[in-house]
Amino acid sequence: MTAYLIADLTTHDADLAAEYRRQVTPLIAKHGGTYMARGGDVRTLEGDWAPGRLVIVAFPSMAAAQAFYDDPAYGPVMELRQRSASGSVVLVEGMQG
Repeated sequence: MTAYLIADLTTHDADLAAEYRRQVTPLIAKHGGTYMARGGDVRTLEGDWAPGRLVIVAFPSMAAAQAFYDDPAYGPVMELRQRSASGSVVLVEGMQG
């Protein structure tokens, strides 16, 4: 069942964030991930949520998404994200059929 990694980020260092994006893309692909949204226009239609840069990545399963996040090669790349931006990252399982 598809799982989604959703990140709501506010970038503080654009150059470091660009380096993160360059390095993370092949790691996401390694685990079967596909970008569904990567920045772009966000419109809040209801409520108070005002996301910064919204990123949505689809993985084939929750296990694949967790394997990406837990991959030892991702550790130093994650540090780039954490130094370049602040925000929240969640995993959510998709619906069946």
